Amino acid sequence: MTDNVILVDTNNNPVGEMEKMEAHVQGALHRALSVLVFNSKGEILLQQRAYTKYHTPGLWSNTCCSHPRPGEDSLEAATRRLGEEMGFTVPLEKSFDFIYRAHFDNGLIEHEFDHVFFGNFDGIPVPNPDEAHDFKWVRHSDLMEDMRSNPEDYTVWFRIIMEKIEERIPGLFNREMV
Repeated sequence: MTDNVILVDTNNNPVGEMEKMEAHVQGALHRALSVLVFNSKGEILLQQRAYTKYHTPGLWSNTCCSHPRPGEDSLEAATRRLGEEMGFTVPLEKSFDFIYRAHFDNGLIEHEFDHVFFGNFDGIPVPNPDEAHDFKWVRHSDLMEDMRSNPEDYTVWFRIIMEKIEERIPGLFNREMV
């Protein structure tokens, strides 16, 4: 089965499909999703991308990220991929979306219309080793400090997501435990 992504315009209107790797070679704008899961302490669940990933292997990122399949709703895809990547599902709520473009050292280009979803979970994830090498729960303040000191350890889209949260949802982390 071919792994196609949904090509979109800057208003998120579908304009076609393309094989995933070809979309990343051409830098074609396509639909994506990012999931951030929080626990009751207000910590964020991060995943370290598997070292076998076609780009950004070994970098820390949001809980789950992927692409909806053609004909699949972004929320459905986010729920499906959370289960496939991290071994659990929870109710998710869309928070915001944004467009970004990033060039990688291997020549691939991410040009995505990214839908960002939030969820809550207090269990223990069981990551799929093909997707995630490791995981950790991290306090917002510790994450932001480490991102400032070591931005190269994090995926570009996750850094953008955290900036967007700071801009759009400044009180989100007020519930963080001391």
